[in-house]
Amino acid sequence: MNDECEAGAQRWLGQNLRSLCSVCRQVFGMPDYERYLAHAAGLHPGAPVLSRSEYCALVIERRYGKGGARCC
Repeated sequence: MNDECEAGAQRWLGQNLRSLCSVCRQVFGMPDYERYLAHAAGLHPGAPVLSRSEYCALVIERRYGKGGARCC
């Protein structure tokens, strides 16, 4: 029973840590690749997905590239 309790606690901690990391990424405007993968799997099953580096480059281009919101 103790091993089951410990395993449950580790799962709970891991899930909450992932959630906390996701929230931090949103707050600081960092790309959240895991969220993108979940979105792609849920809404676009079978469609090709971007690699982590391709996804990050796309997010950065969308945010700071030409035509985006700029202060200067």
